[in-house]
Amino acid sequence: MTDRDVHLPVAAQPTIDSIADYARTAEDAGYDCAWLPETWGRDGVTVLSAMAERTETIDIGSSILNTYSRSPALLGQTAATLQELSDGRFRLGLGPSGPVVIENWHGVEFGNPLKRTRETVEIVREVLSGETVNYDGDDFQLSGFRLRCDPPETTPPIEVTGMGPKAVELAGRFSDGWHGIMLTPEGMADRIEDIERGADLGDRDPDDVQVTAGVTCCVLDDPDEARALTRQHVAFYVGGMGTFYRDALERQGYDEATEIYDSWQEGDRERALELVDENILDDLCAAGDPETAREQLERYEDVDGIDAIAVSFPRGADEEQVRQTMEAVAPEN
Repeated sequence: MTDRDVHLPVAAQPTIDSIADYARTAEDAGYDCAWLPETWGRDGVTVLSAMAERTETIDIGSSILNTYSRSPALLGQTAATLQELSDGRFRLGLGPSGPVVIENWHGVEFGNPLKRTRETVEIVREVLSGETVNYDGDDFQLSGFRLRCDPPETTPPIEVTGMGPKAVELAGRFSDGWHGIMLTPEGMADRIEDIERGADLGDRDPDDVQVTAGVTCCVLDDPDEARALTRQHVAFYVGGMGTFYRDALERQGYDEATEIYDSWQEGDRERALELVDENILDDLCAAGDPETAREQLERYEDVDGIDAIAVSFPRGADEEQVRQTMEAVAPEN
């Protein structure tokens, strides 16, 4: 059975309490994991701590902490601490993000994202083992680091993001899980082949890699409003968040992805929105009335190799719209 996770919203949330309350709502509704992104508002670790203290059974995870703004040793300490605070419910999601975020916002050279992510995962694993870390890599050289507290009794899984075939292949070789977004069910199936190839190269069982499909969902009393919010979200990500999402759409056969990106970059947001047509929405998202949204999520559940669907929300959705959507596609419904 496919797990049903929730990817909590962070944009324009009034308080930390409101985000933690979403996690409690997700727990009550039967969701398996509440994932929290870290963008350019509140830091993820502080909010995850509040979520851990105010929930009891739901897993909590970072999706994602980037691999440039914190050192691997600190990420290991963070994972150990959140695993303790949550009584073993923490899942560490890592990823390189992109040059717009890393270089423009954090002032750090982007470098080789695949190599950096792999070395970060390897170091975090060594930190979580409780043994002394002596690591000689291309990006990182550590000597003599060791946790000053007991290591977690149960090591939290380390899951990664990645968009391109090579990044996903590497996830299959070294991670405990992989998160895919802006992918159709068919696009997810293609990337799962990359996971399997990577697992084979790493002499691993691909079933040991938890595959999570992030799907933007919006279910409202007015289905047209739900689709309009979702369309705005897709246009923003394809047009305004670097080239990764544009390239992912192009790989899946959507030639209009380049025009969406170019229109957004040129300031023609209306044209970018027009190019996100009904077919793209139906292929990538679950938006509209409850029955339509559930049917669209079932297409992902039918893909062999997807272990969990992470319900996410349009960036423009308000609290009432988030809650209505969360209830409509909850596992119990």
